[in-house]
Amino acid sequence: MDQVDASAAGSATPLDDVRQEALRLAQEAMRRDLPVRLLGGTAVWVRSPSAKLPGLSRTYGDVDVISLRSARHQITRFFEAMGYVPDELFNAIHGAQRLNFMDPAHNRPLDVLLDRFVMCHTLDLRRRLTLEPLTIPLPDLLLTKLQVVRINEKDIRDLVVLVADHPVTGPSGEALDLKRLSSVLGRDWGFEHTVRANLARLRESLDDYDVPAEMRTRVVERVDAIVAALNQGKKTIGWRARGIVGERFRWYELPEDVNH
Repeated sequence: MDQVDASAAGSATPLDDVRQEALRLAQEAMRRDLPVRLLGGTAVWVRSPSAKLPGLSRTYGDVDVISLRSARHQITRFFEAMGYVPDELFNAIHGAQRLNFMDPAHNRPLDVLLDRFVMCHTLDLRRRLTLEPLTIPLPDLLLTKLQVVRINEKDIRDLVVLVADHPVTGPSGEALDLKRLSSVLGRDWGFEHTVRANLARLRESLDDYDVPAEMRTRVVERVDAIVAALNQGKKTIGWRARGIVGERFRWYELPEDVNH
């Protein structure tokens, strides 16, 4: 993984480059043994070298992280020390689920989720947060991208590089981990339904990117392996009951529903 310059790592001044700023925050939090991990686009950039390729690179608007609700007071002090200003009203109202900060030098927001990633679907990360350095674990990072119902081009681009750069099985910290994917999705029909739709979109979208043929083949093979694992995975009674209902009722939340 990349490293920021040691002289900038612990400073109180956010960096101009949002990617390097994400690294600065994650590395300093790890140095202080704080449960803060990157997610979102900058996390993909940190974990996937292919995100730097000309045909797959993209811009990043801000830094997204997740931490633990039990550590929110420590987290607030940490981000203040790193040059951020807390949104005190928002944090007082929503502090059980998330915290908002602002980098005043760059007018750049910082969103801190607590315990769970909640958007179209919910992913509980309380016991997963510190399993890997800097970012949430790879299978969870993949799920945060695959859970987007109204998926956009940037999300697809992130999915391409995540799947291209990481095998579906292998040592912990290096693989997308089919067992983890099957375990999470086998309990939630709606989440799995969205994931399957986005895996199909990912497969169909590969021609839109300037990627080597070998990478394209690798992505297709890994997508097929994930789908096969979901087909064979165990399903809970709740999953089966919700599957009977299918799309007759909405199976996801919209971000605006979650935020308001």
